[in-house]
Amino acid sequence: MIGNRRHFLSLLGVASLATTLPGYAVLDTFSVHEKAIKPPRLRPGHTVALISPSGAIYESEPYAIATEVLEALGLNVKYSPHLHDRYGHLAGKDEDRAREINSMFADDSVNAIMCIRGGSGAARIVDLLDYHTIAANPKIFIGYSDITALLLAIYAKTNLITFHGPVATSEWNGFSLDYFKSILFEGAAPQMLNPDKADTDLVQVEDRIRTITSGKATGILAGGNLSVLCGLIGSGYLPDWKGKILFLEEIGEKIYAIDRWMSQLKLAGVLEQLSGFVLGKCTDCEPGTGYGSLTLEEVINDHIRPLGIPAYSGAMIGHISKKFTLPVGLRAQIDADKGSIQLLEPAVE
Repeated sequence: MIGNRRHFLSLLGVASLATTLPGYAVLDTFSVHEKAIKPPRLRPGHTVALISPSGAIYESEPYAIATEVLEALGLNVKYSPHLHDRYGHLAGKDEDRAREINSMFADDSVNAIMCIRGGSGAARIVDLLDYHTIAANPKIFIGYSDITALLLAIYAKTNLITFHGPVATSEWNGFSLDYFKSILFEGAAPQMLNPDKADTDLVQVEDRIRTITSGKATGILAGGNLSVLCGLIGSGYLPDWKGKILFLEEIGEKIYAIDRWMSQLKLAGVLEQLSGFVLGKCTDCEPGTGYGSLTLEEVINDHIRPLGIPAYSGAMIGHISKKFTLPVGLRAQIDADKGSIQLLEPAVE
């Protein structure tokens, strides 16, 4: 932790000096860093803060499940004081939801921060986060779906690696648990592959991968929920996309909406900068009513194949029971023919 604090202070010094130099522009103190900041790994006995920065929870059982999950992992649980708040569909007022994130990063007794669920509303608080405090106190921060807004904003503003993975109320099956523990507890750099049923099934039917463009690509992983990510375009809370491997997932959206957001990524100049592309699961994404619809495959092919970059779809990313834990901001290599994501270094210290 001391080393990370020194790194943070040195960055402040460089940024301060840069602002005094003629012809040198600094757009944001926390937009450019020398290298990614890796949080300390999880260990049995560590304390995980449980927060709800997006949608509200209306019943008591999810809290019990979340607590049992963390305790089964050998972890202690610290509850956000605003965990049970409700403001319409949100888990409390914007200021309170942001304050709970800031305070948990500042709390030395907290080793990691896990979201209890997604929902909506995380984008409302990205401008209220204390990125100075977050950068000075690197910790594991994990979630998915609407939490995409926080994962990308924190990474973009601090260069802290965040984690697109299970929330506390996810289904903690062996597949999800193995990747979670391997990356966050063991500090391993595994290869991520879809479940292989070759030993039991004549032909793989479920969780198939589809190669969009053949080849291998190396780059920095970044992405998450498609609609949430697109909602941040133009805001200053997204990373530089040059050389990134973009991964996406979605749920419950019409295919014409998927096409609209993919067009937005193209027109915003995101797609042309990528080194690779991975599409996870688009759960319950169906054609709309009317005269007809493109298929999801056609939409993705139309936007991705002209890029000429390695790309595949079907990865275990999204609103599904079995899911990868993906470090946002970490170097990786994808193999579009094999359907694999190989981390090239540990994501934690």
